[in-house]
Amino acid sequence: MKGGVVIAVMVVVATVAVMVQPGYAVTCGQVETSLAPCMPYLTGGGNPAAPCCNGVQNLKLLTPTTTDRRDACRCVKAAASKFQNIKEDAASALPTKCGVQIGIPISMTTNCDHDSIVN
Repeated sequence: MKGGVVIAVMVVVATVAVMVQPGYAVTCGQVETSLAPCMPYLTGGGNPAAPCCNGVQNLKLLTPTTTDRRDACRCVKAAASKFQNIKEDAASALPTKCGVQIGIPISMTTNCDHDSIVN
């Protein structure tokens, strides 16, 4: 079991290293892949699982600039609009529950062009 966890962590680190390339804009595919493990939490509440929080951390790494965060915000809103059963309170609490400050308020009502997308 312990070896499996080490391998999983190495795969995540390798994936992040490949995905985060300076000078490249974040894509909606990257945002959706990062947050896909969060769907059980976003639709059911409770506490997010470790793969979900790893995805939130990955999202932070993918969005080093305000422009990246605004683009990711738009992607999050577009993806969330496809799912009617996402709990708004769970979504807004996700970064805090994962202990990651991503600079992107996760909400269907967030204005992605507003100053709430922090530097």
